[in-house]
Amino acid sequence: MSTYFLIKSLHLGTVFITSALFLLRVVWMLQASPRLQHRVVKVIPHVNDSLLLISGITLAVLTHQYPLANGWLTAKLLALLAYIVFGSLALKRGRTVQHRRVAALLAIATFAYILAVALSRNPLPYALS
Repeated sequence: MSTYFLIKSLHLGTVFITSALFLLRVVWMLQASPRLQHRVVKVIPHVNDSLLLISGITLAVLTHQYPLANGWLTAKLLALLAYIVFGSLALKRGRTVQHRRVAALLAIATFAYILAVALSRNPLPYALS
């Protein structure tokens, strides 16, 4: 089995885990669940997201595709930064439940955009041709 395939599989697996954990934490936030305060719930997403980032960087190096050189990868990186901000507002820093809901929706929409860019390798995946 090739290194590329293993790293890509790790990357795709961590993408799935990231999305599932984010959605679960959003549900718990909306329910005001004390589960959000559990140490494991606070640590596991950071470990997974670190693996996601490392595998993404490794894939970029293996395939010689880099942000700023490839428009679609630049778009993914900028959207990732927006996703982090929206996710932080949704789960921690939003001042009201309404702010957190809006931030969660924006984070989900940004995540969907990142997936669309990754699949299409186009920074404007929804543009009509």
